[in-house]
This record gives sequence, C-alpha cells and structure tokens, in this order.
Amino acid sequence: MVLWHEAELSPPLPEPLRSKKFRHKTAFVGADGKRTFLTTAVVGITGTVDLLDALAEAPDDELSGELRYYRHLLTGVRAFVASGAVAPAVVAVADEPLLRWQIVPTPVWRGWFAALNHASPPALDANGGTEAIADLAAEFVDYECRQRCRDIAAESIATPALRALLPDAVDELPFSPGKGASAWAAWSGSVAAGESTLLLRLYEPHSPADDLTFDDPAFEPVDTPERWRLAVCRRLVDGAVEAVVPHRLEPTELDSLTTDLAGAVKAWPQLTDADHDPHNLDFLLPTTLTEEFLATGATALAESGIQVLLPRTIATVRPTLSIRALPVGLSSAVNTMVGLDDVRNFEWRLALGDSPDATLLSQSDLDELAHQQGSLVRIRGRWVTAEDAALTRAAQFIAAQRIQSASDHPADVGELFGLVTGDTLPVPVSSVQGLSWLDDAITGSLIPQDLSAPDMLTATLRPYQQRGFEWLAYLAQHGIGGVLADDMGLGKTIQVIALTCHDLASAAGEAPTADSATEASLVVCPMSLVGNWEREFARFAPTVRTVVHHGSQRSSGDDFAKAVAHADVVITTFALVARDSDLLTRFHWRRVIVDEAQHVKNVATRQAKALRLLPTGHRIALTGTPVENRLEDLRAVVDLVNPGLLGSPSVFRARFADPIERERDSGALRRLTAITRPFILRREKTDPAIEADLPAKTELTVRTNLTVEQAALYRAVIDDLMEALSDPLQLALRRRTVLAALTRLKQVCNHPAHYLADGSKMLRRNAHRSGKVELLTDILTTVTAEGDRTLVFTQFAAFAHLLAPWLTEQLGVEIPVLHGGMPRPARDQLVADFQSGDGPPALLATLKAGGTGLNLTAANQVVHVDRWWNPAVEQQATDRAYRIGQQRAVQVRKFVCVGTLEERIDEMITAKKELAGLTVNAGEHWLGDVGDEELFELFRLRDEAVSE
Repeated sequence: MVLWHEAELSPPLPEPLRSKKFRHKTAFVGADGKRTFLTTAVVGITGTVDLLDALAEAPDDELSGELRYYRHLLTGVRAFVASGAVAPAVVAVADEPLLRWQIVPTPVWRGWFAALNHASPPALDANGGTEAIADLAAEFVDYECRQRCRDIAAESIATPALRALLPDAVDELPFSPGKGASAWAAWSGSVAAGESTLLLRLYEPHSPADDLTFDDPAFEPVDTPERWRLAVCRRLVDGAVEAVVPHRLEPTELDSLTTDLAGAVKAWPQLTDADHDPHNLDFLLPTTLTEEFLATGATALAESGIQVLLPRTIATVRPTLSIRALPVGLSSAVNTMVGLDDVRNFEWRLALGDSPDATLLSQSDLDELAHQQGSLVRIRGRWVTAEDAALTRAAQFIAAQRIQSASDHPADVGELFGLVTGDTLPVPVSSVQGLSWLDDAITGSLIPQDLSAPDMLTATLRPYQQRGFEWLAYLAQHGIGGVLADDMGLGKTIQVIALTCHDLASAAGEAPTADSATEASLVVCPMSLVGNWEREFARFAPTVRTVVHHGSQRSSGDDFAKAVAHADVVITTFALVARDSDLLTRFHWRRVIVDEAQHVKNVATRQAKALRLLPTGHRIALTGTPVENRLEDLRAVVDLVNPGLLGSPSVFRARFADPIERERDSGALRRLTAITRPFILRREKTDPAIEADLPAKTELTVRTNLTVEQAALYRAVIDDLMEALSDPLQLALRRRTVLAALTRLKQVCNHPAHYLADGSKMLRRNAHRSGKVELLTDILTTVTAEGDRTLVFTQFAAFAHLLAPWLTEQLGVEIPVLHGGMPRPARDQLVADFQSGDGPPALLATLKAGGTGLNLTAANQVVHVDRWWNPAVEQQATDRAYRIGQQRAVQVRKFVCVGTLEERIDEMITAKKELAGLTVNAGEHWLGDVGDEELFELFRLRDEAVSE
C-alpha cells in the first residue's frame, strides 16, 4: 500500500506509520485527470493490516474515504475467511507461480465484491481500479489465512506444499511449476465447483416443496396436475438449499444463475421440451419426460457439475408374475394334491419383486396400471419405476389372460407351461401356487427326492434306475403323468416295480381310506409281454400280489371284482382294454402303466380311446421310441398320460409339428422341449452315466479328543442333567430335558465358544480349544493343497457361522455358509458359485439346508463335523457330492469325540441293527426314554476322552 499525508492538517500518525519515511515520489492521477507526483511511504501487507486495525476505532471524519474503504474491505475479507470459503491455489505473483490462499468464488463473494467495486473511491478508480482492489483483497485473504495457521508447527507437517501455506514460509513454489502446478489448479477448481450455485430438485406431482421457501406474496406456483416440478434452487455457502425467487436476486447472482441454467440445458437438451412456471425459473415435466429425466437426464446434469436431488420415495422395482392354479372338483379326501387333470384355469398375479413378501397387486391396482404408460407409473399413490415399462405391459398381459379365461377356450396346462418356459412374458414368473412341480420347473429346482429302495424289492437298482424310480415317484406325488423312454434293455420294468413297491410300503403306513384298500395298479401291454411282467414281479417283488387278466378263462363280473380286491397289480393287454372296457372302467385304478405305449399312438383306435377312459389318479407310459416317425407320435404318448398338455392335434400341428418338421423352427423346438422335459425321462445306452458306474466312495469314522476346557464343560452339563433328573418328571418334560442336554453336549464337543455363545476366539494362548476344529483345520489344509474341495456339514447354523471366519483365515479364501435362513436367490447363487470351476475350496452347510435337493458334485470330500445320528439324513447329505456327475472318488469323514456319548452312540448304531432302525425312524428322540442309569452310562465322560 502507498500512503501520503499532509503534515499541517493531520493529527500525529499512528504506528506503524510514525516511523516511516515519506520520501518516495509516486505518480498520482487526480480527480481532474491530471497526473502529479506525491511524496509517499510504502507499507507492506503486515503493516497495512496493523494500520487498518489501529484505525478501526477512529471516527470516520478523521479518515480519508480511501482508508475507510480499505477498512471495510479488510472487515469483509475476514468474514469470508472465517466462513471457510477459502482454498489453496497456485497463482502468479510478479509472473512467478506461488502458493497462496484464495477465496472460493461463491455467488455471495461475487455479489459482495461487485458491490465493493461499485462503491470504490474516485481516487482508487483513477489509480488501479478493479485490478488494484482485487490485488489488495487477495493479499488480505492470504495474510488472514496464514495468521489463522500461526499456531501450527511447521515440523508437524510432512508435505512441503502444505508447509508453504503457513506464516513466515519461504515464498517459493515447493514443486516444479509444470505438472505440480496443474494438479493444484485442478484440485482448487474442484473445490470451487463443489460450491456450485445451481441445484435442481425434482418433486412428485402434488407434493409440497417442503424445503423451499415460497413465502413471497408475488410467488404463486401454478397448479401442475400430473406434472413433475423440477425446481431451480441454489445451495448457499452453509449448505442450505434455497428456492430461487428471481426478483429477489442481485443482478450479478441472477446473471450467474442463468448462465448455469444455460449449461444445464446444454448438458441435457430435453429440458427445452418442458414447460416453465411463469412465476419462477422452475421446469414442469410431464411423466413421460420425467421418466427420461430419471433414466438419463439426472446423470447427464450431474456429470456436467450440476447438483440434482431426486425424490427418495420413487422406488425401482423388478416385477414378477405368479400363477395360482384353480382346481375344480376336489374332494374332501385326505389326498387333495392337484394334478394336471384337476386344473381347469389359472389366475395370474403381479408382484413388485420376487421375494415371498413382495407387494402383490390387487385387481384395482392392475386396472390403474392399465391406464398408464411408460416405465414410471403410480400405484397406490406411490410412484415406482420398472425397466422397459414392465409393469404396464404385465398388467396388460394379465388383462388379456383374464379375457381368455372367461372365454369358451381358456388356456390349458400346455399353453401355460409354454408361456412360463418361453420368452414371451413381459416379466419373469417367480412362483406357481397349486402346482409345485411347475414352480420347481420354473425355478430350476425340479429335483426328485432321494428315496431308499423299498424293502420288498429284492433287486439292487443301478444308479440310473434308482433315479428313474425317484423321478416316477416325484411325478406320482404331484399327480403328473410321465413317459419313461429309456432305451430297451435298460430296465424300465424294474423301475416301475420299484415304484409299485414304494406305493405299497407308503400305503402300509397311512390311515386307510374308502378306496385305498381296493385300488390296484393296472399294467397294459402287448400280449407278448404279459408273461414277462408276471415273471418280473415274481422275481423282484414276490410279495406283490399280481393277477393276469387274459385268455378265454379270464374272470369277469363279481369274480373279477374279488380278484382285484385281493391284488396289488392287474396285468392285461391292449386288446382286452378295448374289449373289456365296460368291466375295467368300473374300478378306480391306483395307477395305469402302459408298456410299449407307441402301439397306441393312433388316438383314433378303440384301444387308445379305451385307455383314456380308465379311471386313475396316475398314468405312466413306457416306450423306447417316443417318436417313431412324426412328432404327432410324441403328442399322442404325452397326451395319454397328461391329457391336454400339448393341446389338440390341430393345435399341436400349428404350434409345434409343422414349424419344426417343415421349417426346422428352432424356437418352436425349444418351446416343445421346455414343455415336455419335466414329463419325459430318456436315457440311452451310449449315455456315459450309464456306461460307467459312479466312482468309489470311502467312509471313515475319524476320532478326536476333547481339550481340558471341553471336558470340564462336558462334566458340568452331565452334572446339571443328573440334578434335573433327580426329581421325578413327566415323560414329555423328561424327554425335553434329556434332548436339551444332548444338544448342549454336542455343542461342547464342537467347540467351547459354540456352547458358551460368548463370542470368544477359536484359540486360547495360541492353542486349540477344540479337538474337532483342530482336526478339521488340518484336514482342510491338506486336501485343499491337493486340489480337492470339501463339503463340511453341521446340524448347527451357529457353529457354521463360527467356523466360517476361522476357516476363511486359515485357507486364505472366503468360505461360504449355506443355511436354511437364506433366500432362494442367494442360495441358488451360492451353489452356482461353489459348482463353478473357481469356487471356494470348502462349503459349510447345515444338514437341513444342504442335505437335500442340491447338486454339489464340485466337492469330492465330505466331513460331518457333528452327528445327526440318523444314517438316512447323513447319507442324503453325503449324496450331495456322491451322485451322478461326480467324476472323482469321494471320501467321507464322520467326526466322533473319543470317550463321549458320540462314540458310544456310533458304536450302538453300527452294532445293533434294531437300534439303527429305530434311529432311522425316530432320530434322537429315543434317548428321552432311556432309564437314568443307562443314560448316565451313555453320557458319562471316559478317561480316554481328554487330550492335554
């Protein structure tokens, strides 16, 4: 700053001017425009600030206008610095780049500086003007910021660039003026951009602009029915959002804002298609344009540096369809399963998601959707968005289905199945209620339940025959007919015999109904095979009662009725089905089995018609050649067991046969395959799964010891149990007490932290607290190093979650947990990840969640950490890895703690067949009935149990 004074007029000068020498000649332009020279003193920035502070209390009439102006400038700068609106930047000082503190040019700063510049004294206007004001303001900003950092020790800051911003720092750039300066400039620019003036906020139609201040009487927003308000706002320095009322803004602020709005329109030109509120700058968007704004506009504006706020209430949904089968004529009998013959119509439903608790839309919701368009729609007063207008299209689809259902030609099961397995639905199908088999087919989980071969079956089924028997039982359970189309010689007959034995064994355990005692199965075959069927039953199921209805001496009338009443299976021929139709249709057959079903492919024959008249709850067709010449052969066989599945002959020709046979239509072939796949099972002799048996399986019982800590906890549980049993208890309470103790002992054998549930660590003083966990860790480390993958089963989800982080740490790869509480999509994804080539080396699974219905053949090692004591349950779990598709030998380890109840129960199951049978049927509940002395002997801890 350059100052001069008139000694004869001025009072004594304050410090720091009193010691200054006024001897510098400085050119000065007067108010008249003439140039003259004055004797002046030069004062640095520190002296200038000290001078202005010293003059802070001086009366205005004792100061020149210029000094009062400078004092006002310093006061304003201090206010902006105190608000934090500053940032470091590289600036040129005398053509040399240096680090300086600068004001972030917010709208408030720009407005204030414009007013300051407008009020500058004439002398200043004539001697430097705006540039001089800006230079002085910049010096004040840098000085004030550095003074605020005066208590920071330079040695406490490692970065030279930051040290250069402290007071008394060396006035030089701490990095090269090239790349480093560019980086600082970019960073400083980003800070300024973060203080953007413009903010656009979207409001739903009819929603109050709750955060905006529209209290000006001149401001009256127009009514915007079904139009979305994109409010033009600004964010203040303190972060608050304020509505823009144009006539309230300073001209500079309005100019800045309109410039930013022009940038917004440039970033997303579709804004020009919106209407404007005549009272302000807001945009009014129709729903179609809002949909586009949500999809692309908001992102485009944000990428251009303009802040956008969207309503949190807009939900993005992934709608799904569900189907409810509407059966007709169901009786009140115990067996009310819904088969294909029972279903006559379907109800389509639309949900806002695929989870079981997703919102299900009502008919009024669907009607509301039908009148809307696009991906952004309103449901129950709430706006939601779905890709590709999925909600609207789904509502229209359901409306069309409702019309068809009310017509004379409602959709049949085949058409339904074609829809859900094809690619024409507007959204995917998430579930089918009333047809669980179709639900399984849609979700890809149509996996027959693992069954044990019936005791009355004397044959040993090959693996593929076992699967065929389980598949037939699955279809029978759901009332669905099936076509077993294995190659000749692969044992279709034995699979049906196994199913028949399974039926009889199941019926023996059921309460009899009025019909069940008289229902036999009917086998219909060529005459040449009648004897074969009779011999096969006699050989492989000698306890099954068979009756042959054939020959001139065959019984009829009451004699036939008596024979049927004492038979499990009746065997007859195609010819007699037609000839004796009146007799055979008097009975309701448990099942009708049609062998060599290709013989009745001509649906117009008496035999084919007679077969369809037989009353039955289930039909099976056996054929080695489901398609001999034409696709109509396939339709005839499938229609025999599942009437209507593939439509009438004319519909089938138009929908499938002609497009496939004449045009080689791959789409039609794909749809036909999808429809028939669940109902046809065909294996050929060249199938590798039939050519080669399953690999070997080795089962090991691996024994381990308890630690001292486990032994102490084990004894404490036994002591508590014996004390609880010292007083007579009711049988039910005694059982619960014993079984609760059994559970606690299992937990102790697993790990103390599992029993205590105290969140304690797996190790204590770097030593294992559990023999099982130590053994499991060693096994997994070894087999993983050898390239094997392992299924680890436990009956406790809590223990699985306890093991997961420990094994993850030991193996260096995240080990997942499969448990019953997982949603189906998560479970499916977990299984898919494990089955993939780069899946984790181990999978922890609870027996209930991972024991059935899963294919986990990526693993060839199985470990049962704790025991369910039910061989069937454990075997089902093991069979997740040991099943068709397994290419390597499978090794199964079952952990047992030495000297504990685990070892003694394992010995009992192995040694006593009657106990093994009991555990298969009753699980662990038999332990509740054991006497006190036997129970103590079973549970007590032996000396060999503990290892030091």
